[in-house]
Amino acid sequence: MAFLCVEGLSDISVVTKLEGIATFTGMLNSQGQFNYELGGKQYSGYRRADSRISKYIWEALGDAKTVLNIGAGTGSYEPTDRYILAVEPSEVMRRQRPPHLCPAIRATADALPFDDASIDAAMAVLTLHHWPDRAKGLGELRRVTRGPIVIMTFDSSAPTEFWMFDYCPEMKVVEQKRYGDLASIVSHLPGTHQVLPIPVPRDCTDKFQVALYARPEEFLNPEVRGSQSAWKFLPPGAEERFVQKLTTDLKSGAWESKYGHLRTRETINCQLRLIVASPTHELGR
Repeated sequence: MAFLCVEGLSDISVVTKLEGIATFTGMLNSQGQFNYELGGKQYSGYRRADSRISKYIWEALGDAKTVLNIGAGTGSYEPTDRYILAVEPSEVMRRQRPPHLCPAIRATADALPFDDASIDAAMAVLTLHHWPDRAKGLGELRRVTRGPIVIMTFDSSAPTEFWMFDYCPEMKVVEQKRYGDLASIVSHLPGTHQVLPIPVPRDCTDKFQVALYARPEEFLNPEVRGSQSAWKFLPPGAEERFVQKLTTDLKSGAWESKYGHLRTRETINCQLRLIVASPTHELGR
């Protein structure tokens, strides 16, 4: 897993200016990507697949018998009734895969060790924003996959009811740079495309940021934030300011006054999307 590449970055302890936004790189590797060897050690404790989200992914895979999971991490959202080929470059993440799942292959999206059109379908769950060369990685996915490619990501240009940007406006800039727009994905996947909004349930077990829309107290746990890579791309001090402001507003009732109605909402409108990209004709058949 990897992310935003910062040109010329050689010292992981420096602060780099990126179009006016200072990016703290203490948890980044030498390419300016999130370093899961350092930051992913407790990932599986907080980022557990939610079965209600899984069903969207599994249905989109259709009747595929072989499935490539790229950026597989700890194995979240992998179906257990198909033959899975899991690809994950981080040793720390591979070691957190539960024993009932297959071991993951050490490889990256831009150099997949598989033959052309050799796999029925592919899935990529919250991973594209970590790829240093998105176009090359998507090209590789299409090369090895003869059927649908299922991608779960965020549409950073879509409206959202989530309150994060009100408390941390720097996060909005960071996430727009990480995710880009959906055109930056589908333009590299020839064929037909379907984009589905994915509802995030109030008690979602996968604690990515918007999953905590009704549970703001969870953000005060540094281990929860540690499982969310975006915090490591903020300017120095931004995370601390967020924690301080949220703590103050929870104690004073200010958060409750403005956003307390979300505590009883089963889902909210957010930016989570599922892209299903299918070739015009199934490849290799």
